[in-house]
Amino acid sequence: MGQLLNLVQPTFFLNKFSFYQDRPTTLFQQKRCSYGGNCALQKHHYHGLQLSFPGEVVGRVESFFKCKVSCGITVKTGFFPSAYLCNGGELDAIPHIQTLRNLPKERLASKVVMVRFDSTMLLREEMDQQTREVSNALFTIKYLYEAGAKIILASDWSVTSNPKLVLAESVADFLSSILQCKVVPVSCISCNIPPKMEGLEKADIFLLENLSEFKEEVANCSKFAQMLSSGVDIFVNDSFSQSHKILASTVGVTRFCHSCVAGFYFEESLCQLKKVAETSRNPYVAVIGGGNFFDKAAALHFLASRCDGLVFVGRMSFQIMHALGVSVPLNFVEHGALREALDIVRFAQNRDIQILYPKDFWCKNDCLPGKLELFPAHSILDGWVPVDLGPMSLGEINSLLTECKKVIWIGPVKFSNSNQHTNGASKLAQMLDLLSQSNCDLTVVGNMACKVIMQESSSISEFNMLENASVVWEFLKGRKLPGVTALDRAYPFEINWNATYCDPMQPLVVDIGSGNGLFILGMARKRKDLNFLGLEINEKVLHCDKCNVNISFHSV
Repeated sequence: MGQLLNLVQPTFFLNKFSFYQDRPTTLFQQKRCSYGGNCALQKHHYHGLQLSFPGEVVGRVESFFKCKVSCGITVKTGFFPSAYLCNGGELDAIPHIQTLRNLPKERLASKVVMVRFDSTMLLREEMDQQTREVSNALFTIKYLYEAGAKIILASDWSVTSNPKLVLAESVADFLSSILQCKVVPVSCISCNIPPKMEGLEKADIFLLENLSEFKEEVANCSKFAQMLSSGVDIFVNDSFSQSHKILASTVGVTRFCHSCVAGFYFEESLCQLKKVAETSRNPYVAVIGGGNFFDKAAALHFLASRCDGLVFVGRMSFQIMHALGVSVPLNFVEHGALREALDIVRFAQNRDIQILYPKDFWCKNDCLPGKLELFPAHSILDGWVPVDLGPMSLGEINSLLTECKKVIWIGPVKFSNSNQHTNGASKLAQMLDLLSQSNCDLTVVGNMACKVIMQESSSISEFNMLENASVVWEFLKGRKLPGVTALDRAYPFEINWNATYCDPMQPLVVDIGSGNGLFILGMARKRKDLNFLGLEINEKVLHCDKCNVNISFHSV
């Protein structure tokens, strides 16, 4: 929604780009569910904008962009965390969100607080409570409990995290043991729990039913979200691994809760995610595993724009070798991704950054079970399938990483499922462990990578670990994380209307869909006794060649 300017009387004009740049409307669309109704989130708040007229400052709110208006009026904006350049495009900075850390503790007493916790973090079968991630996740709940809040826990869980935890009763008992306080399951999905239900008056914390059993959860059903959050004063999102999804328990509920904040684990994970885009320490090298090159092309472009070297250790390395002209079996090459691979290679060459790919592989043959053979990357025989990196490849990686000051490892090292013992991931983890002792900034992404690091590292605290790789890939692609932006919408920046209008007590005229603003500008010139507010969501109509009003956007 853009901004319209009144040459005579201050006129405030808001554009969607002054608070959320390039927010896709699909983030707010929801599927129909059994409760009926087309659920769509259309709640917006503003960061704000500073408008300067000749000799007069009109107002100020935070913005991502600098704007210019021709017609003798200049528009200045405040500075938000800088947008990230990615292959000629922009990767938006993570928006400002409110956190539990900054919420006054006295406000929590006697309040009903729903905590969306991360089941993959707190319900895993092998859990080390001393790790930073688990410690922060537990501290969120303990902090609220000690502050006197009435806590409702909500999450989804499955046997993949812990086969012993299926029923809500078993989950409640498990949480009681690690939290050292009584957690009681309730046989309802609403947080509006009657206070005098039998047995509940002795509970310290309540646990709602398993959200994975409700299709309305993944559909982000508005009525389901409203029922889920009924009676809740404060919503605390501490499930960072779900932040790339649009769920009723992470996005939908923020429409109905008075306060929505990030928990300690969510906040810490978000800080670690921001570090991926920082380039304050060089050389910065990305070690990239896994496959699906086509789907991750935008993320790879971003890494190529920030890093000083790219090391491919997973299945997509064959795509890079193919683009570089190295002879590889075509059945190892991802169909339809050659153009994207060539773009990455050209982009890296233009930036003069190194691309390292495997020179040899340990391979298996289904006709020879239990046997591994070492092959050069360019001459793998028919019938043999790569399963892990060879010694020459690991040696080159070690040589490159030795001089690095910052490393991100994202994605698995293995090229296919194998029950045989290969140690490429362990060797890589040992290399990073040595780097951690030389003040190197290390980020490890993905369940496999984090698990190996925890097994091989002598000091896990030196690593930034993000177990859900999908969240990181989505961020690197430049996409918004719905679970994060939902918290941002719940805490708008306040607009100082006294500074925006000379006389804020005058009647306000709002033009919704104000287009290029000619109509509202004309009205403002004639009616000096009124204040005017123009709203426009379409950026294209702000650029008009036939009028003397033009707003252009430039990244900070």
